[in-house]
Amino acid sequence: MTIPFYVAPEQLVRDKAEFARKGIARGRSLVAMDYADGVLMIAENPSTALRKISELYDRIAFAGVGRYNEFETLRKAGIRQADLTGYLYSRDDVTAMGLATAFSQTLGMIFIRDPKPFEVEILITELSANGGDHRLFRISYDGTLYDERRFVAIGGKAERLSEALEGLWRPGMSLREAFAAGEEAFRQAEGRESEGWEIAALDANAGRRAFRRIDLSEVTG
Repeated sequence: MTIPFYVAPEQLVRDKAEFARKGIARGRSLVAMDYADGVLMIAENPSTALRKISELYDRIAFAGVGRYNEFETLRKAGIRQADLTGYLYSRDDVTAMGLATAFSQTLGMIFIRDPKPFEVEILITELSANGGDHRLFRISYDGTLYDERRFVAIGGKAERLSEALEGLWRPGMSLREAFAAGEEAFRQAEGRESEGWEIAALDANAGRRAFRRIDLSEVTG
């Protein structure tokens, strides 16, 4: 009878975390920030077919970085859960907090149970319905859930982007001003010009379905 190879739990967790971080770092980053009319999301994305940002429910959006097939699987599961909750109970019962908690539990279980963790980091944003703070929830590869304020960055350059936005973001920015701040943050973090943008917003003026995609010409003139 062969003795199975033993790996200390601490070492296994460290190896999984390092593997996931390296996978996420190979992808392109993403930022979201409050602006005068809602929440603006900006991703560096040269592709016009593969989307990182999408609508999840009425006033809720999803964004992901890392392996596309993995965060796309999570996105579809989130849409199914949101639709089911809205159908069984009420549309008002579908919240970013509830969805972010479900994503956190799923990623945490995958990180602990499966040999390979998901190489993703995701963001759930919700437009405030009563004039309060918009909700920005960041969920890491191991299921850790962060409740952010004002702005948030995810991806390999998240720390540098957050540092840049500290000096660039201000309350009440217009759509163009918010995009200019995000563009400059990417420039500072990456040390180069972007290869393409994917831009979307949760717009308080758009009605119940607040999510809309934004053409580059709308924010650059």
